[in-house]
Amino acid sequence: DKLAVLQTLASTVKRDPTAAHYMFPDDPYLMPKNAANFRLFALSKESGINAAKFIIKQFPQYFDKISVEPDVPCFMPEILTPQIEGVSEEALKERIHLRRVKESVDLFDQLVQAGTPVSLETTNSLLDLLCFYGDGESTQEKEEEAKKEEAKEDLEEPGVNASEQKAPKRQFRRGLQSSGPRWRENNNAERIFRIMPERNAHSYCTMIRGMVKHGAFVQAYDMYIDLLNERHKADVHTFNALISAVPHLKDRFLERWALAKDFLNHMAQQEVQPNLLTFNAVLKTLRRCGGLGRNMSLLVIKEMEALGIEPSLATYEHLLFMFYRGVEIHPSGIISDVLADVEKRSFTPQDPDDGRDFNCCDLKDIKLAYQLNKAMEKGDNWKFLSMDRLNIYWSKFFSLLCMMEQIDVVLKWYKEMSCSLFYPSPKNILDLLQALDAANHLESIPSVWEDIKQMGFSRRPELLEELLSLMSREQHPDEIQQAFAKCAEDIKAVHEQSGREQVQLEWTGSTLGCIALLFARAGRTQDAWYVNMMERFQQINRIPTDQVLDGFWNCAKQTNCPDEAIKLVKLAASLGLPASQRLKSRTEEEFELSEKQK
Repeated sequence: DKLAVLQTLASTVKRDPTAAHYMFPDDPYLMPKNAANFRLFALSKESGINAAKFIIKQFPQYFDKISVEPDVPCFMPEILTPQIEGVSEEALKERIHLRRVKESVDLFDQLVQAGTPVSLETTNSLLDLLCFYGDGESTQEKEEEAKKEEAKEDLEEPGVNASEQKAPKRQFRRGLQSSGPRWRENNNAERIFRIMPERNAHSYCTMIRGMVKHGAFVQAYDMYIDLLNERHKADVHTFNALISAVPHLKDRFLERWALAKDFLNHMAQQEVQPNLLTFNAVLKTLRRCGGLGRNMSLLVIKEMEALGIEPSLATYEHLLFMFYRGVEIHPSGIISDVLADVEKRSFTPQDPDDGRDFNCCDLKDIKLAYQLNKAMEKGDNWKFLSMDRLNIYWSKFFSLLCMMEQIDVVLKWYKEMSCSLFYPSPKNILDLLQALDAANHLESIPSVWEDIKQMGFSRRPELLEELLSLMSREQHPDEIQQAFAKCAEDIKAVHEQSGREQVQLEWTGSTLGCIALLFARAGRTQDAWYVNMMERFQQINRIPTDQVLDGFWNCAKQTNCPDEAIKLVKLAASLGLPASQRLKSRTEEEFELSEKQK
C-alpha cells in the first residue's frame, strides 16, 4: 500500500480539542464560531476551488506550461474538446469518452445514414452513455447550451435589462433540472437499441439498468423478459437493479417478496454469484414489506453469513429501519447485536446508502449511544458522515448526555467537543443549562455565557430568559453573585444595542426583573434602580414581580438606604401593586425615617 507510511504516521497524531476542522486556516478570524459560520466558510472554500477548476476548464490554453513533480493526473487540466474531426467510429468513441451525449447521437446517426457499420462494442458504449444520463445531456453540455441560450436572448432583446430578462428563465431551467431526467418513450436509447443489427447480453443489461435508474420499472421488467426469450444471461448488476425495482412493480407485500425470490432463483439458475449489493437490494425491498420484511430480513442476513459476505453500513441501516421505524413496534435487542459487530470494524464505502442514516441517540439509551460513538471513532468510519450530518450527530449525542449523564461527564464532553467536533446549537445550550440546573451546578453559568457570546447566540431571547431565570432564582455566595451581575450587565448591554443591521431586543418584565434582582443581590443598588427599575419599568409599562420588589427592598435594608426603599414604595404605589402597602409597613417598621421621609 502506497499510503501505509502516511497512515502509520497519522495514527500517532491525536485530535486537538482546541482546534477547528482541518479545512480551516489556523487563524481566529477565519475559524467558524457556530454551525452557520461553519457551513458558510466551508461552502465558500469549495466555491473557490470550483471557480478555479472552471477557469482551467474554460481556458486550458493558458495552462499548458504546468510542470509538477510528481505528476498527479487528476490535478491537471482535463482535455474536454474533441481532437478527432470527421465522421468515423474513432471520432464517435472519443465523443462517448468525453460524455458528449448529443454529439455522440448525431455522429452515430451520420454513420448509420452513410452505411458505415458501427461495431457492437462501440454501440454498447453509446447505450451505456445514454442510459446513464437518461437520454439527457451531460453537465458540460447543459452549461454550454445555457450559454448559447443566454447569448441568443441578449441578441433578441437588447433593450431589456439583462437581470430582469434572464432571471425568470433561469429559474424555470433550474426547476427543470432539479426534477431530474426521466425515461421518455421512444428515446434515443430505445431507438438505437431497436436498429442494432446484433444485440448481446450487455445491450439488454444496459437498457434494463438505465430504465430502472430513471423510473421506467415496467419497461425494465419487460426488457428482462425479452432478455430471457433471447436466451441471454443477466449480470449481477442487472439483477440488483431489478430487485430494487420490485416495490414499484408489485403492491402487495407477499407479491413483492415472491418476485424478489424469483429474481434470486433466476440468479441461481444462471449461475450468477450474488454480491453485497444484491443482499442490500433485497433488504431495501423488504423495508417496504411490513412485518413480512422483518421476519425475512434475518434469513437474508444468515444467507449472507453462509456465503461469507460481510455486511456494510447500509445492511445494518436497512435492518434497524425495519425493527425501529415506528413507535408502535416493541423495541428488540437486535440493535445491541448490530452495534457489537459494528464497533469492531473499520468500514470502507461499498454501497451508495452506506452511512445514510445510522443513529441510536433517538432511542434515549446512553449505553447504545456510547457504543455507536465508539464504532464511529473506529478507523475512518466517521468519514461516512458529511460535515452537516456529523454536526447533527454530535448535537444529538450531546443532548442525550445532558439528559442521562452526570454533570462532570457532561462538562468534560462539552469542553472536548465544543467548536472542535461540533458547534452547539441554541437547543444544545438550553440542554446544558437544564443539566446544570438539575445538578445544582449553577456556578458554571458565567463560563457558558462566555461561550454563548463567542458562538453568536447572545441575542437569542430563549437563551437569555433561561440564563436570567436560573441566575436570579436563588441567593448565592457573594463571589457567584458578582459573576452573575457581570453576566446581567452584558445582557443589559445586548438589549441596548441598536444598529442598521440589528433589531433592538424588546425588554420583557421578567428580563427587567431578573437583571434588577441580580444587580441588587450583588450590592449594585444604583445600577438596579436607576438603570433598570425606575426608568425601564415605567417607560415600557411592565410590572415587577413580588420577588423583584422584595429582593430590591432587602438590598436597601442591607445597605441601610431608606431613600431607595421609599422610592421602591412610591414605584409600587404608582403601578397600583398590592405589595405597596406591605412594603410601606416594612419600611416604616425597619428603617429609622425622618419626618420628611415619613
